[in-house]
Amino acid sequence: MADTERRTVPVIDPRTGAKDFDLAVADAAEVQAVADRLRRNQPAWGAMSIEARCAVLGRWAALIDGKYRQPIIDADARDTGGGQISHIAPDMMLGILRGLMAGAPAMLAAAKREGTARSNPAIAYRSVIKPYPLVGVIAPWNAPTMLSMLHAIPPLFAGCAVLVKPSEVTPRHADPIRASIAEVPELAAIFDYVVGDGETGQALVQVADYISFTGSVPNGRKVAEACARRLIPNDMELGGKDPLIVLGSADLDDAVSAALRGAVTSTGQVCFSIERIYVDAAVHDEFVARLVDRAKKIALNHPDPTQGQVGPFISRRQAEIVDSHIDDAVAHGAKIVEGGKSFSLDGGLYMRPTVLTGVTNDMRIMREETFGPVMPVMAFKDADEAVALANDTDFGLSAAVMGGSEEEAAAVAERVDAGNVSVQDAFLTFHAAQAESDSFGASGTPRRAGLARYFRRQALLINSGKPTCLTTEMLAAAE
Repeated sequence: MADTERRTVPVIDPRTGAKDFDLAVADAAEVQAVADRLRRNQPAWGAMSIEARCAVLGRWAALIDGKYRQPIIDADARDTGGGQISHIAPDMMLGILRGLMAGAPAMLAAAKREGTARSNPAIAYRSVIKPYPLVGVIAPWNAPTMLSMLHAIPPLFAGCAVLVKPSEVTPRHADPIRASIAEVPELAAIFDYVVGDGETGQALVQVADYISFTGSVPNGRKVAEACARRLIPNDMELGGKDPLIVLGSADLDDAVSAALRGAVTSTGQVCFSIERIYVDAAVHDEFVARLVDRAKKIALNHPDPTQGQVGPFISRRQAEIVDSHIDDAVAHGAKIVEGGKSFSLDGGLYMRPTVLTGVTNDMRIMREETFGPVMPVMAFKDADEAVALANDTDFGLSAAVMGGSEEEAAAVAERVDAGNVSVQDAFLTFHAAQAESDSFGASGTPRRAGLARYFRRQALLINSGKPTCLTTEMLAAAE
C-alpha cells in the first residue's frame, strides 16, 4: 500500500490545539514485517553474554548522554507541551541503563539453578535462561519517553528483542530515540518502533511473545484479554488514585511541599500523582490555608515553555475529564478554594493548581482517576479512619504518608494497600524501580521480580549413571 493510501490520524500540538501533522498508521502487515525481522535477529542477541550486551547498551547510553540528550528533551517537550519530566527524560533513561549495566549480570546469575537431585545423587540439574524472543511494549501518552523506556530497556538486558508502540497522541519522542538506536547496529537489529493507534497496538499483541502495557484500566483489560486468548504473559501498569495521608504530627510545610509536587508535576498527568489528600482534622484548616497560599505561587509555563511549573494538558479530552470531575464535586457540595476549571491560552488548555474542600469519598473526584493538577482535601479523625479512606478505592498503585517521624509515618504506610508508599514525602516512585513492588487492585498485575519476567528457565536433567530399565524396576519391586 502506498504511503498516500495509508490510514492516518492527526497529531495535535498541546500548546496550540492545532493539528501538527498526520501520523501514518502501521497496519497489521507492517507490524508483522518488523516483528519478523526482530525475531530473526534475536537469537544472536540472546546468545551474547550479558557482559557483551551491557557493552552494546553502554555505547547507546553514551549517545543518549551526548549527541541525543537535547533532541530527546525537545521531542518529548513537543509531545507533552513542555512538562518538567521532559527535561529529565534522558537522565531517566540513563538511570535505567546504568543501573542494569551494573546489576544485570548478578540478576541473571542468581536466576540460574545448579545442583543434584535429592531423590537420586546420580542426577544433576542446571538452568538455561531462555529469553522471550519478542517483547512488545505499548506505551502511554503521558511522560512518553520515560514510561516507554522503563519497560523497553530491561528486556534488552535479558536478551529479548523489543518492539515499542508509542501513543498516537505523543509519537514525536520516538524519532530521536530511533535515530540513536540506528547508530548501534547490534541494537538496531533487535529494537524498533511501530507507530499508530489502537489497531497498531492490537496487531502488536498478536505478534509478540510478551506484552508490557501502560495505560488506562479499560484499555488494559482489552489487552489482557487479548493476551489471555494467545496464552502469552504480560504485565500491566494501569491507573492510580494515589492518596496522601497527613498525620496531625506532620510538619505542615513539608506536607504542603509533598502534596504540591505530587499533584502538580506534569500538570498531574502522571499515573502516581497525588489525587486524594486526607488530613488530620486537628490540622486540616491550617494545612489547607498553607496549601492555597503555596498553590497561588505556582506559575504556568505560558507563553515561555521553559518557565513556570504547569504546562498545558497533553490531550483536550483529558481536560474535559478533569473539568467533569470538578463539576461533579461542586454539584455534590465541594468548594473550590483555589484554582478552577481549565481555560484556553493561545489554543492550549491549562489549569491552575486547584484545591477543593468539602469532598467526600463517594465523589467521582475521589474515586476515578482525575489526571490533572487537582487537590481534593478531606479531614479524618484518627489514623484508622485515614487508612480506611485511603484503602476505599479500586486502585492501589502508589500512596504517601507524612508524619511527625519516619517511624510513625511508616507504621501507617504499611497498612495502606498500594504498591509503592512514599514515607515523609510523595512522588518517590520515580526512584523505586529497583524496589520491585507490585500494584494492588485495578492498578495492575503482580510481576516476577527484576529481569526474571522476560525469560523462562529451562532445566537440564543429567544422569551420570545408567538409565534404569523398566523390567529391572519391576523385578526389584516384586522381590
